[in-house]
Amino acid sequence: MDNTFLFIIEVIGTVAFAISGIRMAAGKRFDWFGAYVVGLVTAIGGGTLRDVLLDAPVFWMQTWWYLAVTGLALAFVIIFRKSLVKHLGALLLFDTIGLALFVVIGIQKSLAFDFPMWVAIAMGMITGAFGGVVRDILINEEPLFFRKDIYATACLAGGGVYWLSMMCGGSEIFQQTACATTVIALRFLAVKYSWQLPTLKHDND
Repeated sequence: MDNTFLFIIEVIGTVAFAISGIRMAAGKRFDWFGAYVVGLVTAIGGGTLRDVLLDAPVFWMQTWWYLAVTGLALAFVIIFRKSLVKHLGALLLFDTIGLALFVVIGIQKSLAFDFPMWVAIAMGMITGAFGGVVRDILINEEPLFFRKDIYATACLAGGGVYWLSMMCGGSEIFQQTACATTVIALRFLAVKYSWQLPTLKHDND
């Protein structure tokens, strides 16, 4: 993948995830700085862990853009705070866009470092979901990653579609698009139809 195109996707994903994090912080009545920190952690948390595991330069330490776009995301939430906090669909939209794009980025970057596809799929899930785990911990919520919602599962499914598209000889753009579309579709369908994974119940339940 062209480095410029990868950078653009990562910036868009950063904005989307930062907005979702800041929006949730606004719902908890965090101050502006606290909301910025939550948004930044949401946006860069997964990619940071991915780069550490891949032994690659941490992406956000290579340019100030990621810190800046998180500031723009904060300004966006401040301006449209009432609409964003009121409508839960806004959170789902931005969180899902960030999730889908970051899964693609995690897979693509892992493959660029010559890791096998199963590792790339795991890195895609980590890139997409780990920032949200840290976000939920910071705002004192049970992490969505560990709930019965279709979240991490959507990341894995997207990675599987990426792999299948690759084995079928699809172009790189097709692989990425199919992966992102799968993640987005599963998240929205899961919310619409209340799809959930079985919970691990206690014997007394």
